[in-house]
Amino acid sequence: MNELFEEYQEFRKILCVCPCCGEIVRVSDLKLQVKGKSVKTWLDIYDAKEQKMDEKEAKFAEIQDKLRELAVKKGRKQAEKVINNALMPSFRALKYNPFDVKPLLNPVDFIVFCGMDKLDCINNIVFLSKQHDAPNLINSRKQIEKAILCHKYEWKVARVDDEGSVSFE
Repeated sequence: MNELFEEYQEFRKILCVCPCCGEIVRVSDLKLQVKGKSVKTWLDIYDAKEQKMDEKEAKFAEIQDKLRELAVKKGRKQAEKVINNALMPSFRALKYNPFDVKPLLNPVDFIVFCGMDKLDCINNIVFLSKQHDAPNLINSRKQIEKAILCHKYEWKVARVDDEGSVSFE
């Protein structure tokens, strides 16, 4: 109620001139009535567009999660085909779940987190690489093997959310 009174007081400060008689009156004293249809202003059009946009956003918000789920399923099917086509036939023959296979490319071609996709529990980690004669690559792979055998590594998990923010556990 207090807000209405304050608004009324503000309207008392605004003066206007009557277009018919030239009398100066306060906006708060006016008793406005519209006869017939009022002319639309740019603000009316803007408000109508804004309301339509709000309605569309609300409709989209209702189906957004379903659309995201469908997109994930579709993407996973396509990814499985791409991964299977990208893997060498000898790697495909090992029958690993394509979603457990992650590309590293250097110094190891792929790393497989067995059970990650279906079981949600990693029961084995496998490094897959094509044999190379490059001395630098062989040396790097030997260093990785030595670090694993001597337990000289640290495991950190990084999570990336849908907005792209990264957090470490």
